[in-house]
Parts: sequence; C-alpha cells; structure tokens
Amino acid sequence: MKIATWNVNSIRTRQQQVINWLEHNSIDVLCLQETKVIDKNFPQTPFEELGYNLYVSGQKAYNGVAIFTRHPLEDISTGFAPIVGETLAGDFDEQKRVITGVIDTVRIVNLYVPNGSAIDSDKYDYKLGWLAVLREYLQKLLTEQTREICVCGDFNIALEDQDIYEPKGKEKHIMSSPLEREALKQILALGLQDVFRKFTPEGGHFSWWDYRSGGFSRNRGWRIDHHYLTPKLYEQAISCYIDIKPRKQIQPSDHAPVIVEF
Repeated sequence: MKIATWNVNSIRTRQQQVINWLEHNSIDVLCLQETKVIDKNFPQTPFEELGYNLYVSGQKAYNGVAIFTRHPLEDISTGFAPIVGETLAGDFDEQKRVITGVIDTVRIVNLYVPNGSAIDSDKYDYKLGWLAVLREYLQKLLTEQTREICVCGDFNIALEDQDIYEPKGKEKHIMSSPLEREALKQILALGLQDVFRKFTPEGGHFSWWDYRSGGFSRNRGWRIDHHYLTPKLYEQAISCYIDIKPRKQIQPSDHAPVIVEF
C-alpha cells in the first residue's frame, strides 16, 4: 500500500497537477490538506473517474482536508469531537483540519495542523491548544483500537534542526519553537515513529519551500509534512520519500507530496 500526503494549497487551483501526478504514480491513498473549498464545490468527478473514492471536509478559502482511496474507507469521522467529545473539542472543530477512516487494517488520520502565525500571537496559542487536543484524540484512538495507525499531513512543525535549511535562530521562529516541538514530541511519545527518518537519516531533505526569495531553487526548505506510524506499521514500511517533481511545475503548491509504502 502506498499512502501519500500533500498540502495542495487549493485543490481547484492545483486540480490538474494532482490529476497528472496520480496518473503517473500508483497511489492507494492520497491525503490532502489546505483544499480551500466547501464540500459541495469540491471537484470530485475527475478523481472519481481515476477510480478513487473521495472523503472531504472543507470550508471556503481556508483549511480543508480530504482523503482519496482506491478502496472504500470505513469508520470515517471528521474533527476531534467524534473521538474526544464536544466538550474537549471545543471550538477547534470550526476549522476543518482533521479527517480519519479505516482501509484494510490501517486507520489513517489526515491532519492540517495550524501554522501559528507568530510566536506569542493568539494564533500561536491556538496552535498549542489544538496540539494538546490532538494528543488526547490520538491517545484515545491508540488505546481503544487494535488497528495500526498512520498519522500524516502538514504538521507545520520541523521537529529537528536538520529539518530546516538554516536552523540558526530556530527557537524564535514559528514552526520550530521549543513549545511547538515539545508538543509534537509529547504526541509521538504515545507510540508513533517518523518513518521518513527510517530511510533518510541525514538532513537536507525538505517538503515545503517558501514562494518568496527563490526558496525552492535555492533549496531553502523545511521538512514539515510527515508520516508517523505505529510500531508494527513502521517495521512493515519499505520506503518513504519526498517527490519534489510537482514543486518544479508552473504555479505549484509550496509543498511536495510525501509517500510511504508498506
């Protein structure tokens, strides 16, 4: 099975690029983030014609997640509330950032973690609060189910210095501040492993490049798109890689897809 995660930065803008990529890559499950479209306007037909089942949770102009699968998903839910309850989920489900379902014996959790905007901002506090709820959400899934889990998506966090082209001053930068990293480490401590590092331990490999200042051409990137797996699935993984070819196209997403195979 091949599972890909890709922040497409508007599915309607990048629709043909995603179609072309799927036509040239044998992907069983595609997890998208930042689709930026309400559900009724999602361009479903072109992807259904490629043989995919679509599961979407979106909103106008912002956020949005989706899962495409070759075989139907089961036990699908969106947001935190179906797992942790409405009280704990609070207002965090107003933004469409979480979708999950089961295919074969694997539960897939597709996430679009908040960016946080700037350290000490309200959006930064929102991000930390969102991550705290995410930990409770994943803990409940891990303790109440026997299935293996793949948690993937745009985490908007570079966990290690080698995940950043220039880590100098990282502690003052959004996506690499100590509190964000610690929040992600607490989530991984539940029993999840970074499968990309199983195959690529060295730095210099990134999944996001700023549109500005020649970020991609100069490889001034960050690795913020991840696949985290439960132990058995981690052991079964045979590859995990970043496909930078879509980033070379005209008007691309600023992210590249990341693919895991097991």
